[in-house]
Formats: sequence, C-alpha cells, structure tokens
Amino acid sequence: MADGKFSLAWVNPSVLLTMAHRGKGPFRKKLPLRAIAVFPSYDVMGFAVHESTGITSLSQIKKERFPLQLSTGLVTKRALRENSTMFTVAAAMEASGFTFAELRKWGGKIHLASRPSDPVRRETIENGTVNAIFDEGIKSWARTALENGFRFLPVEKGVLRRMVALGYRPAVMTKSRFAGMAEDVTTVDFSGWPMIVRADLPDDVAYALCESIEKRKEVIPTDNYKPLHMAQLCANDEEAPYDVPLHRGAQLFYRERGYLT
Repeated sequence: MADGKFSLAWVNPSVLLTMAHRGKGPFRKKLPLRAIAVFPSYDVMGFAVHESTGITSLSQIKKERFPLQLSTGLVTKRALRENSTMFTVAAAMEASGFTFAELRKWGGKIHLASRPSDPVRRETIENGTVNAIFDEGIKSWARTALENGFRFLPVEKGVLRRMVALGYRPAVMTKSRFAGMAEDVTTVDFSGWPMIVRADLPDDVAYALCESIEKRKEVIPTDNYKPLHMAQLCANDEEAPYDVPLHRGAQLFYRERGYLT
C-alpha cells in the first residue's frame, strides 16, 4: 500500500493501521495511509490459563519459569513480524518479561491452532492437552475455555503501558459479556476491519468508494451479524475503532450525508 503497488486494502485489526501510520511495532517508519471506513468487529486479545496452573498474572509466568502447554498461532520469525495476531501475542509476552524461546527452554510447548476457532483447539482444551491459550478471535473460544476451568489473565499496568505506546487501546473483558468470568479483566483491543488507502488518493475516488459501500450495504456481510450502518463506519466506537485520520474524501462524504458530526 505505502509503495503504491496496491490502491486499496482491508485489514484487521484497526491497531495494525495505527502502528503503520505512527511507524510503531513492525513498521520502521510512518506510512502515508488513511482510513476509508472501519467495519465493525468486536474483539480483544485473550490470555487464558487453566486454574490448575496457579498462574494469576502474565509476569508470574516469567517469575516461575512456568512450562506452559500453550495453544496459539504459528510461531515463526515471519509470523511474529508480519502476522498481526502473533506480533501482538509476542509483544505482550515480551512486555511481561519472556519470549516463546524462553517458554520452550523452561519445558513449555507450543500447540498450533491454525485459526482461533480451530476444532483442534477445542479438542485440546477439553482433553487437557493445553493449559494456556493466547489468541484473538475471543468469541470463538472463550466460552469453551471458561467451561473447562480456564481463567483470563489481566494485562498488568506496566505491560499495558508498553502496549499502548505501540498503538493498542486498553479494553476490558467483562463478566457480563463473557458468562463464567469471576470478574472483569483488563486486556488490549483487537477490534475493527479498516478499509485503507494512501493519503494521496484523489478525494473524489475516496468519496466514490464510500458511495459504493452505501449503495451495496445491504449485501455486505458483517462480523457482528447486524445490518451495516454507514454511521458506524466512521463512529470510532467499540466495534469500529480508529486512531488514524479518515481520508479527506471519505470525511467529506460522511459529513455531507450526516453520518459524521
């Protein structure tokens, strides 16, 4: 996108665009990108451990050199650099004082889940093969984990500060949303599907993109399984957050149509 090889992209989560815009995380410099729209998708990062481990914080894992049997995504140098999920998991672990390499050194093992809803993950949760899950896609596996003796660890203040410095927003897993949780848990946000363009895209093209979305909104699927509302695409709410400017043409469209006040 930044090099001009592509003119439009749709990415997840919104923080990926934030880091690119600010030159943080995996991005070595600020990239001239803007948002056309942010499609709703509520998600947070979940750091769950089985109650039998006795672990109550991420920092305790480092302190005790605990050999977790961890279900997560692909752990390769490329994935940790280019996959938004695995970059986030690794960043939170490193902010807590440990790495995947150290976890293996302590006798831990990584159990690959090809996606958050991987049936293999559900099986390993239920049969006790794994005692930890670090991943996004929280709606697909949190209930199974909670029903099988797992608890979610809070992202501690020091860790949260380092994640916020990268561009992440604080979030809360609430017991009202996730039945079976004993208390609300602080974590980091992983919501939103921003549609992105270069900042120098002509204003009329950005405006036309928004018009196209509006005309086809009834047939565009959403991750929250609700009808698509144009106002939410620029609302900057819990499901569709953004910390990058809207493209000028998109901003003009939303203001003219009364979606953005």
